[in-house]
Amino acid sequence: MLYRLLCVYLALVGGLVSTSPLHHEAEEEYDPMHPQRFLFADLAPTASTDQRAKRSSASMPKLRFEPPSPNEQHAQYWNNVAQDILDRQLHKNRLNRKVAKNVIMFLGDGLSIPTLAATRVYLGDESTELSFERFPYVGLSKTYCANVQVADSACTATAYLAGVKANYGTIGLTAAAALGDCQAQNDTSNHVHSIAKWAQDAGLSTGFVTTTEVTNASPAGMYAHTANRNWEYNGAIEKDGFDPAVCQDIASQLIHGEVGKHMRVIMGGGRREFLPTHETDIDGIRGRRTDGEDLIKHWQHHHSHHRSAYVQNRVQLLETNTAHGETDYLLGLFSSKHLPYHLDADEQQIPTLTEMVSTAMDILERNDNGYFLFVEGGRIDHGHHYTQPIRAFDETVEFAKAIEMARSRTSQDNTLIVVTADHSHTMTMSGYSSRKNDILGVNNGQRADDELPYATISYANGPGYDRNVQREARLDLNRVDMRDKSFAFPSTVPLGLETHGGDDVAVFASGPWAHLFSGTYEQHFIPHAMAYAGCIGPGRTACTEQQS
Repeated sequence: MLYRLLCVYLALVGGLVSTSPLHHEAEEEYDPMHPQRFLFADLAPTASTDQRAKRSSASMPKLRFEPPSPNEQHAQYWNNVAQDILDRQLHKNRLNRKVAKNVIMFLGDGLSIPTLAATRVYLGDESTELSFERFPYVGLSKTYCANVQVADSACTATAYLAGVKANYGTIGLTAAAALGDCQAQNDTSNHVHSIAKWAQDAGLSTGFVTTTEVTNASPAGMYAHTANRNWEYNGAIEKDGFDPAVCQDIASQLIHGEVGKHMRVIMGGGRREFLPTHETDIDGIRGRRTDGEDLIKHWQHHHSHHRSAYVQNRVQLLETNTAHGETDYLLGLFSSKHLPYHLDADEQQIPTLTEMVSTAMDILERNDNGYFLFVEGGRIDHGHHYTQPIRAFDETVEFAKAIEMARSRTSQDNTLIVVTADHSHTMTMSGYSSRKNDILGVNNGQRADDELPYATISYANGPGYDRNVQREARLDLNRVDMRDKSFAFPSTVPLGLETHGGDDVAVFASGPWAHLFSGTYEQHFIPHAMAYAGCIGPGRTACTEQQS
């Protein structure tokens, strides 16, 4: 009885304080959480308008939203779009259970789902599809690491390449190894092997391409076992008080390790990790190694009896004869550090991601047993860390181009392509802007309570705080060039660099056994599914299932 009386009381009180959109429109928005009045009228605040009414009405500029095409005003347009999608979905019933001779994994570092949506608008229209968004199967991957909620690119690389959840900052080790534990790194019982090792053991060719340093966390997941992702060269281990002879650095593992030395293709940046401090590279930048070793020369010596090539710029890469079987091993280091962002790159010196992937496929395709290729669009992540979304979006576009080339060049009958991210970011796309509004501009559907515009793109934390928030009045975005490549977009919490996000990331798949990648699952499931499709690795495979 008491519960019923309480419900009646709450209903009466609710009726007394509620407002009707028909009779009290001047006072306040009927539903401030889902504003509508800015679509119909330019309502200026009056002296009698209270603060709540001011926030829900005066902050809305007069707008008339128009669809990009007059056809969108007709129901038949949307019905046709839906029927086309239905036709595509119905084809999923024709499951491809053939063996994946080749497996290509594309990893967009930091490619969050909001980044996908924003990149579509960056390309010109919300309805745009990135190449891999047309893949038939889509899933969600849970990215947390063994000991943290929000992951980094090291523990995630261990998950999506080696099939095991690991600790933050560690690569190729079980969760028994803590960050910075040299002794645990040296204990081989803590080592976990990647799908690259599984592929090599099965007679497949392997290789990787990245826009970061080749010793960076994501590609290192292919070949390294390290207790600290920062131990890319020997001096970094010494700085932490350990002996590189005990805990081998990542660059050394790439050149001398069991998996690294059998890589047919290695392309990316990071020459400095392989050169001694007394040597300079082609750009005049000194190496970082304190042991006096030139690991590039070591690689050349290892493969002197093979048809091998070391290239340092785009011209050398394109002049290398890879399409006609004259190169079996390729090392391409195109920068001392990470490759420059595509927006900043000298196109005569820096190859595109598509060009690198195409060259890698030239070499790997010659193995009749097949191949495993790992490709990372690594600087999407860096654009977000600096809260410079234009860089992240442009890197995403280049990433999609490389995937489109690879899919068009291969057969869905024998080549599985998986596209995913390692983690997300704190970037959001918010507000009620009109269709095709500049994604790198201000929201044109709403002003903030301080009567200033706000950006459609913003970050939960990062370097954009100081310029946009920490001041007497918030920065007027109408007075700055938000399309400047170096403009730091607004951030709520001040941090020198923006952090990763902990939300799930998308997984797209096309080819044999691609249907395994639908649903929501743990990130470390991904290499197990790829191995199943390719009949490699120590676990269950499509081949063993057929035999049984």
